[in-house]
Amino acid sequence: MTKKLKIDIVSDIVCPWCIIGYKRLEKAIVELGIKDQIEIEWQPFELNPNMPIEGQNVKEHISEKYGATLEQQKNSQQQMTEIGEELDFKFDYFDEMRMVNTFDAHILLEYAKDFNKQTELKMCLMTAFFSERKDISKKDILKQALLDVGLNAEEALIKLQNENSRNEIRTKQNYWKNLGVNSVPTIVFNKESAITGAQPIATFKQVLSELIKKQQLV
Repeated sequence: MTKKLKIDIVSDIVCPWCIIGYKRLEKAIVELGIKDQIEIEWQPFELNPNMPIEGQNVKEHISEKYGATLEQQKNSQQQMTEIGEELDFKFDYFDEMRMVNTFDAHILLEYAKDFNKQTELKMCLMTAFFSERKDISKKDILKQALLDVGLNAEEALIKLQNENSRNEIRTKQNYWKNLGVNSVPTIVFNKESAITGAQPIATFKQVLSELIKKQQLV
């Protein structure tokens, strides 16, 4: 049996381009008919590791962090909403939207990996944040997401207080940063090559076709 192509996706839940990138990658995989030859693992990356518990208004946050004017932000959000529609994902930007801390969510995604539910939970959390106006730093929202994908919420939430679980996420984040990952999404193939950003579907198809072909020759 041919070895699967391992894809690590380094990303954050509150990164819109991470959803767009994944959705395009997914489309490329489906269109090439290679789903059974791919193994995806999500890797943690906090865009805002120092985000306080109360979060920050998105408009303020983007102005402070990137220097973007309100008009630029509006145009960018409109663009993302339109791209999202093409990919069957709903971006619902609103005035009171807040950027939140995602550390706990990353711990739960690591937990979900053991049950092959990582992608399902990731999409559930992204949908909660971008489509349903939910604060994914809150325990009740996280609990509901775990239940929605059929995971043991009580067992998973205990991990949030576990120092080993917390250190594991810090270690993983440092591992990818030390490899030079400084923007997301970064999509890594077999830990050998990587592409960054939400590339077009055609680009993903080309890269995947070449890698699958190469893998079959090994």
